[in-house]
Amino acid sequence: MAISRRTVVVAAASAALGLGGGVVASAADTPAAPAQIQSPGELWKRTELFFGTGKPDGTEVTDKEFAAFSDREITAAFPDGFTRLDGSGQWRGGSGTIVREHTHVVVLLYPFADREAEREIEGLRADYEKQFQQESVLRSDSVAKVSF
Repeated sequence: MAISRRTVVVAAASAALGLGGGVVASAADTPAAPAQIQSPGELWKRTELFFGTGKPDGTEVTDKEFAAFSDREITAAFPDGFTRLDGSGQWRGGSGTIVREHTHVVVLLYPFADREAEREIEGLRADYEKQFQQESVLRSDSVAKVSF
């Protein structure tokens, strides 16, 4: 079966936006194609912030220190909620050294119309870098379809 250019474009756009679970042929491509079921929700921005805990002096940001930062800064910036995940990370620092460290990943979901979120996110990154002598806080942005 030949795949139409339209199907390829729709699949690529869906993959880029994180929508859909695979390629669905359109009715024009196959006469007996089942109706596509749409998941509920609307498109929002999704930002993941990766807060490393290794300090230049060899110590770590403790769980207590991060909890205090989270309560004071993240909750104040995003009082409607966020999710914190804990993990282990690895990255190459500016000096070329491989750094392995405990990492707190904060997932933020917010409407496209929330213009204040961008300022708040950049403020969180700058405050954490300064307070805990971090080279950077990794930021990853994408689009998510959310439903509550």
